[in-house]
Amino acid sequence: MPAAPLTSLTKALRSAELRAIGRVVMHALAVGLAVGAGACLFYMLLAIAERVLLEGLGGYEPLRSAGEHAMDFPMPRREFSPWMIALLPALGGLASGFVAHRLAHETSGGGGDAYIDAFHRRGGSMRKRVALVKIIATSFTLGSGGSGGREGPTMQVGAAIGALVGRVIDVSARERRILAVSGTAAGLSAIFGTPLGAALFATEVLYRDDFESDALVPAILASVTAHSVFVGVFPEATLFAHAPRYPFHPAHLPLYAALAVVLSAVARVFVWALKTSKRLFAGLRVAPWIRPGIGGAMLGVTATAWILLVNPHLDLAGRGIGILGSGYGAAQGAITGGAWIPAGWAGVGLLMVLVATKILATSFTLGSGGSAGDFGPSLAIGGLVGGAFGRAAQLLVSPDIDPGAFALVGMGTFYGGIAHTPVSSLVMVCEMAGTYDLLPSLMLSSGLAFVLLRRVSLYSKQPRSRFESPAHAGEESLDVLKRLRVETVFRRADVVTLQANAALASVVDAVLAAPEWQGSFPVVDGKGALRGIVSGDVLRSAMKEETPLALVIAADVMVPAAHVTPADDLHTALERFLDSGLHELPVVEDGTIVGVLDEAHITRAYHDYLLRLGADEVLERLSAVPSSRDVTKER
Repeated sequence: MPAAPLTSLTKALRSAELRAIGRVVMHALAVGLAVGAGACLFYMLLAIAERVLLEGLGGYEPLRSAGEHAMDFPMPRREFSPWMIALLPALGGLASGFVAHRLAHETSGGGGDAYIDAFHRRGGSMRKRVALVKIIATSFTLGSGGSGGREGPTMQVGAAIGALVGRVIDVSARERRILAVSGTAAGLSAIFGTPLGAALFATEVLYRDDFESDALVPAILASVTAHSVFVGVFPEATLFAHAPRYPFHPAHLPLYAALAVVLSAVARVFVWALKTSKRLFAGLRVAPWIRPGIGGAMLGVTATAWILLVNPHLDLAGRGIGILGSGYGAAQGAITGGAWIPAGWAGVGLLMVLVATKILATSFTLGSGGSAGDFGPSLAIGGLVGGAFGRAAQLLVSPDIDPGAFALVGMGTFYGGIAHTPVSSLVMVCEMAGTYDLLPSLMLSSGLAFVLLRRVSLYSKQPRSRFESPAHAGEESLDVLKRLRVETVFRRADVVTLQANAALASVVDAVLAAPEWQGSFPVVDGKGALRGIVSGDVLRSAMKEETPLALVIAADVMVPAAHVTPADDLHTALERFLDSGLHELPVVEDGTIVGVLDEAHITRAYHDYLLRLGADEVLERLSAVPSSRDVTKER
């Protein structure tokens, strides 16, 4: 091979950009491997806890979706025990609350807000113990029947492992935040088998109207890696079974639009129920770690009453129907038409009553501070509402309508609307179901729900955009200046130049004849090439010297040449100003001076940007930046 290509290749391999890319790839792979292993442990503990507690002690048979793995190992089987099922959620809640509040109080609750808060306000940092404590606390909650999902805890566990990897390899705060996002994507990808949707979700859920674009590629790499690790341990399967095909019917689009309206109304009730429940439990005069036990007791009574009074009429005696746990089994029934769902309007009514009961059950678990996620119940509720709507449309519009299509669309639309993650939620649902047939319908429904739920948010820690995020405090001005170009703000005009060998006396005459706006004067050689710059301040100083002006030439008083081009961004121009100490720089295009850039031009451009953005938004973001006193106190 010729020497020249080898030299070029060597230079490329040594380039800073390539090293940076390699660093990102290696960090993402490390996070993906670590989180993938942690997700396997988490999933196994959850399955064992559910098998031992609910099935072994309570004689309870959960209603599962088609792709949910059951941990199969020999264990004595006992008859269904209503008393045990009523008691287990309370005991699990107490154990979860005690572990969380004694070891890491930030692990109580779902985990989504904790991840978002850590990214925006804590530099992506989490305590070393968070991942393990969250796994244990969630195993107690969900293993005993808590009405919640495993995705919120997985978000926090993945973010904590990512932050821990960042601590071990000693990275900057910005890189640590990216590793936390990568860890979240990896955890969700492993648990749900949704590598693309998880990566999109981890970056999208951080904001209401924005996403963390810098973390997307590392999140994708970590997501694929963790998914590979998880599939290597547990067999790969789509979470929900469904019809072989869902043909696209443009005539059904109005129905999906109407579904979005119905889902938005139910979503508002769900968010209100969660917030009200949190407020009521917070007002109880008991120790915080006891509250999850009280919520568990209320859940246990509710679930037991349903199982004893309703399930025998549905041929589900002694079995679950989705009130305990995530509710994926109930959503599966809404998709494929479970045998327990009666035909006609009775089935529509049953699904909607189950929606109300699931909202109540979830508010008991999450409102009391139980360690469980809101994604699972949200999917279940959205699927049940969609299934009920589809059955009603089948009765009213056409018997050819498949309610399962509306159930799947309801899943992505419901959670995507209240979490402000319309893109990632619809992709995740398609991946969990293993079909993209419903993508157009999901896009329409999710888009409408996103608009209808603009003022409703499941996560209180979400800022609206990067501009409001304390994590990006101080970066916005830099971003603005990097987006603006010199060509949009500089003064394009004829500039008075000076010859390098011109006597200072003639220089003074030229300066006096120059336009008032020109404050510095480029010095050129005989060929017109820029040699240096003479500023007005330097001229005034030289005129005060006792040396005759005829003996001093322009080259004696000029400073080294500094200039910008029209294609340069304003951040580059600002650096040139700081390096040269000048207040005005010549703008050079194709070797010719075409105008000048003044510091005031940069100030004006930034000022105009803030005016377009809105002063109120600027002040709100500045107020969100923690002071040094707050940071010190937090440490």
